[in-house]
Amino acid sequence: MAAANVEEEELLASVFRASFPDSWRDSPDFVSYLAELSSYGIEKLRREPERLSEERGQILQQTRDLAFSNYKTFIRTAECTELIYRDFSQVESSVSRLLEKLPGLQESCRSFVKQAEEISSSRRMNTLTLNRHTEILEILEIPQLMDTCVRNGYYEEALELATYVRRLEKKHSSIPVIQEIVNDVRQSAQLMLNQLLQQLRSNIQLPACLRVIGYLRRMDVLTEAELRIKFLQARDAWLRSLQNSIPQDDPYFHLTKTIESCRVHLFDVITQYRAIFSDEDPLLLPPPPTGTLPVCESAIFHGWVLQKVTEFLWVLENDLQRGVGGRLDSLLGQCMYFGLSFSRVGADFRGQLAPIFQRVAGDTFARASQEALEKFQEDMNMYTLISTTVLGSSIPPVPTPAAQPGTLQPPMVLLDFPPLACFLNNILVAFNDLRLCCPVALTEEVTMALQDALEKVVKTILSFHRAEEAAFNEQERELFLQFCTVFLEDLTPYLNRCLQVLFPPAQRAQILGVAPGHLSRYGNLCSLDVTVLQAALDGILPQKETTELASSDSTSVSQDRTVIGKPMFTTLEEETKEDKQKEVLSNAENVSAEQLQ
Repeated sequence: MAAANVEEEELLASVFRASFPDSWRDSPDFVSYLAELSSYGIEKLRREPERLSEERGQILQQTRDLAFSNYKTFIRTAECTELIYRDFSQVESSVSRLLEKLPGLQESCRSFVKQAEEISSSRRMNTLTLNRHTEILEILEIPQLMDTCVRNGYYEEALELATYVRRLEKKHSSIPVIQEIVNDVRQSAQLMLNQLLQQLRSNIQLPACLRVIGYLRRMDVLTEAELRIKFLQARDAWLRSLQNSIPQDDPYFHLTKTIESCRVHLFDVITQYRAIFSDEDPLLLPPPPTGTLPVCESAIFHGWVLQKVTEFLWVLENDLQRGVGGRLDSLLGQCMYFGLSFSRVGADFRGQLAPIFQRVAGDTFARASQEALEKFQEDMNMYTLISTTVLGSSIPPVPTPAAQPGTLQPPMVLLDFPPLACFLNNILVAFNDLRLCCPVALTEEVTMALQDALEKVVKTILSFHRAEEAAFNEQERELFLQFCTVFLEDLTPYLNRCLQVLFPPAQRAQILGVAPGHLSRYGNLCSLDVTVLQAALDGILPQKETTELASSDSTSVSQDRTVIGKPMFTTLEEETKEDKQKEVLSNAENVSAEQLQ
């Protein structure tokens, strides 16, 4: 049946394809009508158009009657329809506007929800903050508390606060407030570092030094090598301030105070350093980090000590060059004691002192001999040969002073010739100053300086002879010959004896490693070359048999050396009266001092 129905529908569709639109096919009424129509016979089909026409007319009539009888209803329906249309148009317009505003509403709602969440979160945070108000206030007050502790010297508490802040930074490094607190604490820590270093620049004792270095180590801002350097720099600044405060007007006072300051305070600094830092064996130390060079921390201290010793030696030499008078032995004793005290800490520098004092002593003697020569030349320019017999009636005789024990008495015959007496006095003053600090190493230098001065004295005598020879009478010529003879036979041998006393043969032989009797093999060591002086005056002196002064000098020196323990040299002094008369002072000048090796 189903297949037959399908065939009928296809047949009808093909027959009435152009008679009705395609949309009717889906109407149930149309489909049922076609089914009914397909069941009619031919006669009925013929009458079907008429029936449909009649039915159509009836329907139209009924429609007219309905419209006529119910026209008010249709009018009201039309009006209602119009109103409904208008209302629907307004609704559509409102809905359109609503749809247009819905995205903004959604965004506002989302913003509102977000703000509500933020407000809720902020409320929870405020509630939590209120509950933790005390703890938060303590954290916020850490910078102020840190600054107060540092300025009042409570370094232990300040270090604890700094440690706590470092832990906070590790846990909450992303919080801005914590970062500000960390920055403020770092500034206070820098102030604390400056204060601790400033304490090291003051007169601080060992216990305080230990505390300060302990604080610096706990701050963990300096490596061990940097900490040692900072300690030495700070203590060095304090030492320099002490030394700069010493007046420099008087070289002797400046040098003695410098020696005392260095001996006391520098030794304290070295003691403090050794108590604080331990210089371990480099082989026992842990290896340095990869990519870094090993640091010899003990060399830092040794280099600093060497620098301070070098600075002291420079100050010593500078002040000695400025002149300290006859107190060289006192300074040498203080410096030797200074060096001896430093030997206990392994910084004995006494070996560096000998060349300095030797050089200063040699320069001082050379200047003194030059001044003596200049004074002799001035005296010779004003000297007039006058016999002592002529002045004997006006000048009372002066008794010859007895030789005192421990002194080397000069020849009294020199009193007849004031230039020679003054020259010898000046040389003896230089000998007395040299005797206080007389290293054996100066033997050759002193001998050569004295030899040079005597040769220039001979030249001055020859110049005087050339200038005055034409005006000499017989008595003046005889006095001049005595002048030259006294110079060669009395003054020069006496100076030779003085040299032998200053530089004893036993000491020279011990240093050279030979027997005292073999010193002659080394030539005129510590002995004036009298032959050169005699050769220069041969043209003036009459020909006569000369004696070997050197042998007699050595004999007398050996005799003097057996009597004299600590040699002193007496000097001749003169006074000038109105008529240039000469008078001899009988008391010899004795200078007390120690004989130095």
